[in-house]
Amino acid sequence: MAAQPLPPFECHYTGWRLAGVDEVGRGPLIGAVVTAAVILDPEQPIAGLADSKKLTEKKRLALYDEIIEKAACWSLGRCEAHEIDQLNIYQATMVAMQRAVDGLAIKPEYVLVDGNRCPKWHWPSEPVVKGDSRVAAISAASILAKVTRDREMVALDAQYPGFGLAGHKGYPTPVHLEALNRLGVTPEHRRSFRPVNEALENVGMFQLPEADFPEDLFEGVD
Repeated sequence: MAAQPLPPFECHYTGWRLAGVDEVGRGPLIGAVVTAAVILDPEQPIAGLADSKKLTEKKRLALYDEIIEKAACWSLGRCEAHEIDQLNIYQATMVAMQRAVDGLAIKPEYVLVDGNRCPKWHWPSEPVVKGDSRVAAISAASILAKVTRDREMVALDAQYPGFGLAGHKGYPTPVHLEALNRLGVTPEHRRSFRPVNEALENVGMFQLPEADFPEDLFEGVD
């Protein structure tokens, strides 16, 4: 039996300085967990906001540009892989959310966070289950966070060839796991995650292939 859709979310706060917060990247084995906080401008509505995972890439990118242009303000927060290893992924996500809200140019009066709990901060706030499909500001935050992290995975794919990061975005797919156990662990991998820790013990660190230089750099030069 299919799950029933949740009802529209009703917030008791009715002002416009409402920040939506969402994260991307708790599950991957590599890279940062990225969060975004967005306060939308009621004078510049954005049509089509939805859970970023349910949008096509083309639509997501178009909305990303529109959010950047029209939102009253927005901010990104993050915790890098080494911070995740130190804190654990849950605490790192909370820290990244705090950083995103702290970075807003307009201080919010109320904050809605996707999920079932909020960070321990001073902002009046509440969690919203499935908020990325029920609250426009959270939808906007999910889009900013996902596009940002996806672009970072494309960049890491070029830096560390062979892992397929541009395709699976760092998640523990069979392609990623096979590459880890064949190539080793990059400095961007989360060593506290079991597949990474096991690959580190069994294979070691990833080594970039050495450039193929001729033995005599001046061979054939008069």
